Amino acid sequence: MRRFLGFVLGVVVLTATGVTASADPPDPLAEYHAQPVRWVPCTGKLADLECATLVAPLDYTTPAGDRINLVISRKRAAAPDRRRGVLLTNPGGPGGSGLGLPQFLAKAEVAQVYDLVGFDPRGVGGSTALNCRVTPALAEPESRPGDGDFARWAAEAREAEQACEKSGGGIRRYVSTANTARDMDLVRAVLGEAKINYLGYSYGTYLGAVYGTLFPDRLDRSVLDSAVHPEWVWHEQFRQQAVAYRRDVETWATWVAERAEKFGLGKSRDEVLAEVEKVAAKLHAAPVGEYGRSSFDGALGVGARYRPLWSDLASIVVKLRSGQGPENTEAAEAGQVLARTGVEELRSGVFDTVTCESDWPSDLDLYYEDMRTFRERYPYGFGIVRAAPMTCTFRSFAPPEPPVRLAREGYPIGVVVQAEGDTQTQYAGGPAMAERLGHNLITVVDEGKHGLYNGNACVDAKVNRYLVDGALPGSSTECAGDPRPDVPQDGQGGAVPALSPDRIRTYLDGRGLSAGKP
Repeated sequence: MRRFLGFVLGVVVLTATGVTASADPPDPLAEYHAQPVRWVPCTGKLADLECATLVAPLDYTTPAGDRINLVISRKRAAAPDRRRGVLLTNPGGPGGSGLGLPQFLAKAEVAQVYDLVGFDPRGVGGSTALNCRVTPALAEPESRPGDGDFARWAAEAREAEQACEKSGGGIRRYVSTANTARDMDLVRAVLGEAKINYLGYSYGTYLGAVYGTLFPDRLDRSVLDSAVHPEWVWHEQFRQQAVAYRRDVETWATWVAERAEKFGLGKSRDEVLAEVEKVAAKLHAAPVGEYGRSSFDGALGVGARYRPLWSDLASIVVKLRSGQGPENTEAAEAGQVLARTGVEELRSGVFDTVTCESDWPSDLDLYYEDMRTFRERYPYGFGIVRAAPMTCTFRSFAPPEPPVRLAREGYPIGVVVQAEGDTQTQYAGGPAMAERLGHNLITVVDEGKHGLYNGNACVDAKVNRYLVDGALPGSSTECAGDPRPDVPQDGQGGAVPALSPDRIRTYLDGRGLSAGKP
C-alpha cells in the first residue's frame, strides 16, 4: 500500500510540475534486514545445529527505538541439489523454545530439501526473555475443590499477574503473536529468502496463520498441526480442553464396557463411569498410597487420551477399587507415571502475556459458575483448571493492538492436521481452522495425541508429499491413530494383558510427557 500511494503521489507531482517522480521512501527495517548472520555451533544437546543471534525491534511501529535479541537455529538441507528453501518451525506454547525442532525433524524427509530453521520467540529462552517472578501457591491443586476454595484460586491468579507485571519490565506489552510473526518475517529477510515454508504445532498453528494473514506474499507451503480454533482465542480454547478430556474418558469407558467380563467395571459406558466415580469418592475419603481423588482424576484424563494405555488404565482402576494399590508396586508406579501428567505447568512469562492479547471476562462470578459446572462434569484431567480465573482475568497491561483476524488471501492452500481425541487443541479447532483458511484437513481418527507429524506414518506420508513435492492431500482425508490394546470383546476369548508400567513410561516418554509436559 505504501508503494502504491508513493507511486500515485509521484505521478501527481510529475503531471503537475514535470519533475521526475521520487523513489519509494526508505524501508524502516532496512538496517535489520541487512544485518549479517554469524552462524556458530549451538551448545549442549543442540551441538549438531548452527545457531545465530539476530537483532529485532521491540516495537515495530518505532523500529528506531529499543531492540531485542532473537536466537535462531538451523540444519542445512541434506540434499543441497534438491533444496527448495527454508522450513521455519514453531513447537507451540505460547512460550515454547523452538531451537531444537530442526533436530527433531532431522531424519524426516523434509530435512532433505529444506534448511530447517527453529527459533526462540521473543520473550523465550535465548532470545530477550520475559521473566515473571514465581508467587507462592495459595490453593491446593484439587480436581474438585469446594466453593469456599474458589476465592483462593482467584487470589493466586491475581498475585501471579501482579508479579508478572512487576518483573515484566518494558517489554511485556510487545510480546504478542503479531510481533512474533513480524520477527519471523525479519528472519526470512535476513536469510535472504523471498518466501518461507512453515510447520507449526499447537499454538504454532495460530502463529503461522497470523503470519500468513500479515505477510501473504511471503508464505509458500504451510502445515498447521493440532490447530487452535480461530474463534476460541484464548479463554474458550482452555475451556474446551476440559470437554475433550471428558470425551476421551467416555470413549475409554465404552471400550471397557465391551470387555466387562475382563475388567468387571460395568456393561455400559454409564456403568463404567459410575464405577469410576465410586473409586474417586473412595479415594477422597481414604487415599490409597500415592492416590487421592485428584491424582486419580488426573490419571483418568491423561490415560484415556492414549489408546495403547487403555487396558493398563482399566487395570489401575480395578486395583484401586479393591484397595490393593499400596501392596502392588507396579500398579502404583504405573499410576504415578500417568498422574504426573495430570496438571500442566501453565505459568510462564510468555504464556501469561500472549494469552492475554485477547480480552477475558473480568467478572469472577462467571468463573465461579463455570467452576461449579466443570467440577461436576469435567473433573478428569483437572478440567476445573480450564474454567478457573487465570492471570488474564486480571490483566494489568493494555495490548497495543487487537488480535489479528485470520484470513488467507494470496498464499497457497495449506494443510491442517488434527486428532479426534486431542485434549490440548480440541478437534473442532482443526475443521474450523481449515475452513477459515481454505486449507485441506487431515483427521487422525481415534487418536488422543497432540502433534502428529513426524510420528504417525500416514500423516508423515501425506505431509511429506505436500511439503516436498507440492501435492496436496484430499480436501478432507483420514489417517488411523495408534491402535487400541489387543483385548478381545466379551465372548471372543483371550486374557487381560498384564499391567506394564515400563511400557506406560516408554510410551509417555516417546510423547515427551513423563516429565509433566502437556
